Parts: sequence; structure tokens; C-alpha cells
Amino acid sequence: MTIPQLTLNDGWQMPAIALGTARVRGGAAVNQFQAAIHDGYRSIDTATSYDNEGAVGEAIRRSGVPRADLFVSSKLPGKYHRYADATTAIQESLYRLGLDYFDALLIHWPLPKRDHYVEAWQAMIDAQQRGLIRSIGVSNFEPEHLDRLIQETGVTPAINQIEMHPYWNQERMLQVDRERGILTQAWSPLGRGSDVVKEPVITQLTAKYHKNPVQIILRWHHQRGVVPLPRTHNLAHQRTNLEIFDFELTTAEMAQINALTKVEGRVVAGQDPNVYEEFE
Repeated sequence: MTIPQLTLNDGWQMPAIALGTARVRGGAAVNQFQAAIHDGYRSIDTATSYDNEGAVGEAIRRSGVPRADLFVSSKLPGKYHRYADATTAIQESLYRLGLDYFDALLIHWPLPKRDHYVEAWQAMIDAQQRGLIRSIGVSNFEPEHLDRLIQETGVTPAINQIEMHPYWNQERMLQVDRERGILTQAWSPLGRGSDVVKEPVITQLTAKYHKNPVQIILRWHHQRGVVPLPRTHNLAHQRTNLEIFDFELTTAEMAQINALTKVEGRVVAGQDPNVYEEFE
């Protein structure tokens, strides 16, 4: 199976789909992540707050796949936004993973009330210059947060990872990212247990393309130029989530899925990046 590669604004490439790892820890995580690599995943997304960076690193070592063939990303939590804290936290994450560098590191949330995200961004810029990170990016950043980083440091994020699924299609933020040359990743790409897989338009498309509902939604993300990060405990589903590159939705079908969006479709109410506080 060949997974397409997308080129970031800094010249590095990343696979068009990644394995989400939230809420999976310990030995079970090692086994699941190792199976994912065996099945063809080459991009793995973790975070300090997921408490599984060690499991990701162990799965990579057990997989036998060369490090250069993998795209490993993690996220810097809010409690480490101060420059010195961010600098040491980056090093500690690499030690936990047992790696020499990140393919990508993201600021997990902006936390504008605390207003230290530019400081964290500068620490990441400096770590990138030292070879500890290839691509630097952000997660859950709004336009004003992105523009402030760019204006104050001159460095544009390569990635903005945001909540995105058919009930919360984030068309505005997708356009914001595109205008700035930022690649958008989708966390919770299926809506985290939502009923979107039962929507008539989705079920109709499953019959037409002989695909399951999850594959239809992941294909919708791909055709929008978005990198989805599906997460599942089911190893069979983990494999079939990769089978989205052999069919194409029409423009009209894409529009029908886009139309499923809701005024407030977030999976967790209150996770507005302008007010949400995350410090784990």
C-alpha cells in the first residue's frame, strides 16, 4: 500500500494519514502501535499529555522499520510554555521516545489567557535550529494566534492540528491555514463516537463505493487536503482505515458531507481555543 506524501511549507514531507494514539497506554499501546506500523502506518501522532510517548518509542524499536521511514510527532503541553520549561520539555520528550529528533512538534493549545505561547514557539524555533525538530507547528490555534506567531518571530507554523469532522467541518479555519501555507491535520476526524456514520449521505456513499462509513469520512478529509488522525482500539479497523486512496468522491458528494456541519459541533463543549485551559 502506498500512502501519498504531502509537502509542508518547510520542504519536509509527511504521510497523508497518521495514527492517533490518545487514550492508549502501556503494553497494549506498544502492541497496537507496532501492529499499525506493520500494517503500513508511517506517521504516528502522540503528545506529552497522552502519557504514551514511551510506548510509541518502544513500538518503533520493535517494528524493525528504519527511523528515517517514519514520521513521529508529539505536542508540548501548556504547563511548559515558558521558554526554559519548553526547552527542557522538548529534550525530555525525546528521551522518553528514545529518538534523536521529532519529525514534527506542536504546541498543544495556545492558552491565550496565560499568553506564553510565543515564548514556547521561540523555544521550538531554537530547538529546530539545533536539529531536535524538523517541522514545528501548532494545535488548536485560531487566526489571531497564528498571525501573532508569524508577526513576532517571522516563522510560520508548518502544521495546525485542529478538531475537524463532518459535524464540525471547520471550513473557516481550513481556509485560514491554506492562506498562510499551513497544512491542516484533523484530530477526532470521525467526531469521537458521534452518529455521523449513520447519516443517510454517508450510508448511501458506502453502498456506492463499497467502503465502510469511516473510510468515506477519512476520504472526505483527504480530498480537502487535510491529514486525518483516526484512532481505534480495533486492529482490523486500524488496517481498513488506510484503505482510502483507491476511490474518489465527487464534488457534489463532498459538498453533501460538508453540509452536515453544525453551529456547535465540537465533541466536547467549551473547548474553544480562545478560552480553553490545558496544563497537563
